[in-house]
Amino acid sequence: MNFYKILTASLLFLIISIPGSAQLRGGGEAYPDLHPDKEAMARFQSNKFGMFLHWGPVTLRGTEIGWSRGKIVPISDYDNLYKEFNPVLFDADKWIKTAKDAGMKYFIITAKHHDGFCLFDSKFTDYDIMSTPYKKDIVKALAVACKKYGVDFGIYYSLADWHHPDYATRYGGDPRPVSGSVMPKYVQYMKDQLKEIIVNYDPKVLWFDGSWEECLTHEMGMDLYAYLHSLKSNVIINDRIDKGFQGTEVQNHANQEKYAGDYATPEQRIGAYNVNEPWETCMTICEQWAWKPNDKMKPLETSLETLIRTAGGGGNLLYNVGPMPDGRFEQRQADLLVQMGDWMKQNGEAIYGTKGGPYEPTPDFVSTRKGKIIFIHILNKNLSDLTIPVPSEVKIIKAKYLNDGKNITVKVENGTLKLILNKDQKLPYVLALETSADTGNLATITQK
Repeated sequence: MNFYKILTASLLFLIISIPGSAQLRGGGEAYPDLHPDKEAMARFQSNKFGMFLHWGPVTLRGTEIGWSRGKIVPISDYDNLYKEFNPVLFDADKWIKTAKDAGMKYFIITAKHHDGFCLFDSKFTDYDIMSTPYKKDIVKALAVACKKYGVDFGIYYSLADWHHPDYATRYGGDPRPVSGSVMPKYVQYMKDQLKEIIVNYDPKVLWFDGSWEECLTHEMGMDLYAYLHSLKSNVIINDRIDKGFQGTEVQNHANQEKYAGDYATPEQRIGAYNVNEPWETCMTICEQWAWKPNDKMKPLETSLETLIRTAGGGGNLLYNVGPMPDGRFEQRQADLLVQMGDWMKQNGEAIYGTKGGPYEPTPDFVSTRKGKIIFIHILNKNLSDLTIPVPSEVKIIKAKYLNDGKNITVKVENGTLKLILNKDQKLPYVLALETSADTGNLATITQK
């Protein structure tokens, strides 16, 4: 079964499965009146496309960050890799310009993964970038570069920390007993570091992970959410700060209002069609999150279809890149990002600031909308014509190809629109349908 068939089947299953009435936004049951800043959330959702970046000393081994500790790389080896980590070719400006040129509007860096190593200068641990031969604050450099290039800056911080002695869950055969671990001390350590992060780097987004660990509780998640909002009221926080995250499975929206978090984060899959609740798909450009030699990379068509289907479903795409140990992006990954950026230069109007729908995604196309325009993203090269219902609330005035502005003859009969398509157009391409009224509140249309 090829990628496109798997993608379509998964997407249709998710569309059928979503209940879609609860909200994943706010401080949870302990803080029912605590909600994300509306302007900040609107900006986050409008950005649509961001770069995720997993990086650290583990790239010296080419294995997965965090998860390979003790499983593939012996713990004693893994925990000492920082002593060799010296990414002399790291260039924050080059990284962020690459993201910007790819059409990405925001950037999230793994400041601390499950392995506990910090890419930032922290006064609460020596297990950080300042103890490496490099001795420069990676996170600070990236925050400055994001401001320079107008890219919104965000920070990933894992609640799990398999290195910290007071964290009361062990992983990878770690022989240390948990009897001496004092979780309240670890929670305070997290709060101290997160305060450092907010004060020193001013992130617009805090992206948490690890909440499934047994020693972390629902109460801790809600408390941490409230604490962070007391430090910065307009910071956006994902659902993994609490226990409501459903991993790579179908997102379970039942009783989600009891959990803290502002938006859902389906992983390595395109989220369910949902234009009423904020969500963000995180996915790798290759197969591993951290850099791996000769890792299989997704082709351009797959990458663009992932972005388009995510936007058409109502979500953001956070696309992950894993830099090499010396600090460079692999050239093949950089080249792919340039190609994505070239497509976005022509078609970004149909992605940025849009709402998914009004047509539910199909194998042939997805739709986005903004103002009086409905954008139809064509994904099937064999599609010679498009026949779709006209939303009952509007009239179709005209249609054109977004990439070259050429008009398409509009035929509307009995509430149905038929467009004859130019099969010479290179996939994926976008049709812009101008309507008679604002499209934001159009009812969802399910294709038979």
